[in-house]
Amino acid sequence: MKLLLDTNVVIRWMASEEAGRTDAGRLIADPANEILLSIVSLWEIVVKSRIGKLDVALDAVIADAAANGFNRLGLEDAHLRALRRLPKHHRDPFDHLLIAQAIIEGAAFVTADRKLEGYPVELIRA
Repeated sequence: MKLLLDTNVVIRWMASEEAGRTDAGRLIADPANEILLSIVSLWEIVVKSRIGKLDVALDAVIADAAANGFNRLGLEDAHLRALRRLPKHHRDPFDHLLIAQAIIEGAAFVTADRKLEGYPVELIRA
């Protein structure tokens, strides 16, 4: 199974709050699953750290993701085209782009965000 992690899930995973304790955590830990870390999440971490909304070390996230075997997902034209077609159920631009990526990549989106119902993507609750 291919899983794209929401930024909040990445941060909780790196803090070992997710690992093996929930259904989502077990899916992330399962080596049979392909785990995607989007450049969008890394961008969100940097933006929110710079404005004081988040205290997370970017280099630590990158290192932990590599150590856990997560695959980096870049931003492609197809992701932006999918973004253009998404309905506007809520206002978070980072979530919108992550959802568009999940759709194009054929990945389930692992998130704790309850506002994402109604988007055309498989959601896995974290």
